[in-house]
Amino acid sequence: MMTLEFNVPNMACSACATTITNAVIAIDPTATVAADPKTKQVTINTQQPEATVKAAIVAAGYVVD
Repeated sequence: MMTLEFNVPNMACSACATTITNAVIAIDPTATVAADPKTKQVTINTQQPEATVKAAIVAAGYVVD
């Protein structure tokens, strides 16, 4: 497992956080995701490569800095 941290500036609410969490879980069911709309930070523990996780978040409609 590795820990990834992303800034997602257009994550505006808890529903956004849920969407991002579900997008990550879809590619890695064992991942743990902490998404905080207040800080715009997403912390993910995953076995997937960073590029794969970023792509899943972008595909869900979010910007990853």
